[in-house]
Amino acid sequence: MSQRRTFPLLALVGVTAIWGVTFVQVQDALALYPLFAFLAVRFAISTIALAPFAWTPLRALPREGYLAGVGVGALLAAAYGLQTAGLDLTTVASTGFITGLYVVFTPLLALALFGTRVPRALWAGVALAIAGLLLLSGVPGGSTVGNALVLASALAAAFQIAAMERFAPRYDPRALTFLQMATSLVGFAVLAVVLGQVEVPRGWTVWGALLVTGLFAGALGYLVATWVQARTTAARAALVFTLEAPFAALFGVLLADEVLGWAGWLGCAVMMTGIVLAEPAAADALRRLLPRGR
Repeated sequence: MSQRRTFPLLALVGVTAIWGVTFVQVQDALALYPLFAFLAVRFAISTIALAPFAWTPLRALPREGYLAGVGVGALLAAAYGLQTAGLDLTTVASTGFITGLYVVFTPLLALALFGTRVPRALWAGVALAIAGLLLLSGVPGGSTVGNALVLASALAAAFQIAAMERFAPRYDPRALTFLQMATSLVGFAVLAVVLGQVEVPRGWTVWGALLVTGLFAGALGYLVATWVQARTTAARAALVFTLEAPFAALFGVLLADEVLGWAGWLGCAVMMTGIVLAEPAAADALRRLLPRGR
């Protein structure tokens, strides 16, 4: 297996690790700062960080590229907003599991919209990812309305990932990522104003979370994800994205003294097994890390 396939996979795994570690920081920050104000400032930081690098590609971007960037940005903002609204009404466990269902929706949408066929091994990986999420998050419960909002969030995320399969290879990743961040910024800024959540961030807990999510999880993370999605299918990307859940659980144990029972650890292992079975580059990466026999 060539490094051309292995490196993008490892880069995407690194992005999911960054997304996972931010859960702890964001949880602490949201106890002190309004949610939609946080999201607006977060995406403002991402937009500003990307602006110097995206300026030249944006000038060369055709009108169709702008429409694509704004469209996938709107889907990204919808996924964040609907998930947040649902989380306010339902349980954390239900939110985690239902959000992960985009790993099922994405290949189906990619097949329906673009005719991208999914190998049987990848469907096996998807099934194991769902089983792992169920073990990690538990059986969904909570509010019916809240769960419906989170399900809509998962659909928006699936549409965003499927759309990136089509657009990421066509347009410069810097321009496409900038437009996603800027569109999300506008959407959340409007919501923050409408809901009266306009406040100046204060304190290192809030600013630390904003800088990490804005610079690393946002600007860098989505830039890498856009670059990788130009080199893989939406279904494979969605499968790797599910690693965000076990990474979040792991960092919760390491950084927030949370307890992960046997079912949680088993769920993480099952999800990793599914990715290794479904993604040849993952198996190749593990072989590179393991010592070779004499």
